[in-house]
Amino acid sequence: MTARMVLLHAHPDDETIMTGGVIAEYLSRGVDVRVITFTLGEEGEVIGSQWAQLVADGGADQLGGFRIGELRAALAELTPPGVVAPTPRFLGGAGRWRDSGMAGTPSAENPRSLFQAPAAELTAALAAELVEFAPQVVVTYDAAGTYGHPDHKRVHEISMAAIPVAEERLGRAFKVYESVTQESELVRGLGRVSEVPAGWRMPEPGEQPSYPDEQVTAAIDVSGVLDRKVRALAAHATQVTVAPSRTEYALSNDIVAPVMPTEHFIRVDAGRVEGGYETDLFEGVQL
Repeated sequence: MTARMVLLHAHPDDETIMTGGVIAEYLSRGVDVRVITFTLGEEGEVIGSQWAQLVADGGADQLGGFRIGELRAALAELTPPGVVAPTPRFLGGAGRWRDSGMAGTPSAENPRSLFQAPAAELTAALAAELVEFAPQVVVTYDAAGTYGHPDHKRVHEISMAAIPVAEERLGRAFKVYESVTQESELVRGLGRVSEVPAGWRMPEPGEQPSYPDEQVTAAIDVSGVLDRKVRALAAHATQVTVAPSRTEYALSNDIVAPVMPTEHFIRVDAGRVEGGYETDLFEGVQL
């Protein structure tokens, strides 16, 4: 049996920011990795002037299509030589559901937005994807949606609804993980910042979300593929700027975020062992 992992993300760039190291690491181990993105990220803020007029608000509203190319390039950067890169895959097909933007904005009220989509329709679409791919490992978001974005919360909600449906159809359970940032790792990463690029700033205490170490149940060492993650971050150039040091990056808010050598997860499926701590997301999987 082939080892298969699916990672569920809201917008292009989320896959690299949160799980780029894991994607690269498991591709290098021969795992069949699939990334399912729920929207095209149409409501993203564009960094710089070159593509600024692609934005949705007052622009050409062409950003989503452009970001498909960025996602394809990022997945290629995460892939080791001699391995076929994962193809961008979008829930319901590219453009089926639209980026909701932030809570309280007009984009969140758009009837085509992910936030407004019927839960049953989203659940059916994701369950079908999971049954077709039949992974052993599923990676999604926490209930807070990482930092509270409506689409991230929606990905969590629909994941939790679709996973049991798919498990029943397949007759077996998945290992299910929520991608999180571990507090001590974030503190160490910020402590290693030696120079803040002009116009950027360090985060205020608690500004970047993280989980207490004792709540984290899995840690994957991605130090051996960190160069691929950095190149993938740079591929999302409308959304991400990589610092000259290549050890930090920033989004359009210009707040420093460290590129960390370990990616962390909380296991949430029924097979989780209290007090357990894994260093391989496929630990215990019989292939």
